[in-house]
Amino acid sequence: MSPAESAQPVLAVSGLCKAFGPVAAVQDVAFEVAPGEIVGLVGPNGAGKSTTINMILGVLQPSAGQIRIAGLDVARRRSEALAQTNFAAVYAPLPGNLTVEQNLRIFGMIYGTPRLAARIDEVVAEFDLVRFRKTRCGVLSSGEQTRVALAKAMLNRPRLLLLDEPTASIDPSTARDIRACIKGFAEAERGGVLWTSHNMYEVAEVCHRVLFLSRGRILLQGEPEALIREHGEATLEDLFVAVAHERLDAEGAA
Repeated sequence: MSPAESAQPVLAVSGLCKAFGPVAAVQDVAFEVAPGEIVGLVGPNGAGKSTTINMILGVLQPSAGQIRIAGLDVARRRSEALAQTNFAAVYAPLPGNLTVEQNLRIFGMIYGTPRLAARIDEVVAEFDLVRFRKTRCGVLSSGEQTRVALAKAMLNRPRLLLLDEPTASIDPSTARDIRACIKGFAEAERGGVLWTSHNMYEVAEVCHRVLFLSRGRILLQGEPEALIREHGEATLEDLFVAVAHERLDAEGAA
């Protein structure tokens, strides 16, 4: 990574809005993710998290605002920007009729991954998938499928990694290993991670910074421990509940 690349945000979002008819799903959202930083995007159901992620991925067209990935404007240089991005979510399973290796090979070719065969060897080992390499994804357990999705998300060594509930279907021991792997990726590769989860213990452990969304707006943001102290809550989960129940004033808390 060049000095210029290491200095600029991996992700920069400004003035981001999305309306579905009269409904404003996302309203004037702005934030950055720095190289090596893991940022938690949290909030109650319907807060605008998935809409925000889908706009970053280019799936949805913003009503207003700008998204830059590794300095590239997604609106104007979509293919280049998204080539430096990858994504994993529990609601986006890989094709079940293909084996683990076939899925990784196909997605690796889509991303133009160099030394693809060797890279597949690396990720199947990293995510403990060697024994499932020739197994169709459709017969794997939900936790095993999640590990395949994370291996796919790491294939192209993305500058920006988007994770939506990445450990939701994994047992606690494996989830701990996955969290360590993601933290290692951010530190070693200087990749930026945007992590959504309803597991506030996990968010507090993994994320350097947290953004609380409520009704499409960023209500709170900061380091997890600092936010807990500032708002007089015992845990990040207690703070989440306060946001979800709208006990915090959006004007005074932002």
